[in-house]
Amino acid sequence: MSTSARPPSARAIQRAEERELRLAREAIAMVASGATPRVVIAGIRYGEEILDAARRLALASGVRVNPLRQSGTGRAALVVERVYE
Repeated sequence: MSTSARPPSARAIQRAEERELRLAREAIAMVASGATPRVVIAGIRYGEEILDAARRLALASGVRVNPLRQSGTGRAALVVERVYE
């Protein structure tokens, strides 16, 4: 009996991207409110896919979002920071 993992469905991928964008939106709100100067969202799977949308949200809030390259993990990370320190 083989237990090979099936690739995620398009719907599952969409839900995961929405969840990760919600995390980015919450991090943007934290930084924009002044609660913290920087938030790292680590271990996300679809960081590259949500990056443009997250950057648009960040720009509208006066903060920035950039990718952090994590070597060897296969996962993405995003950093949300104030534009001006």
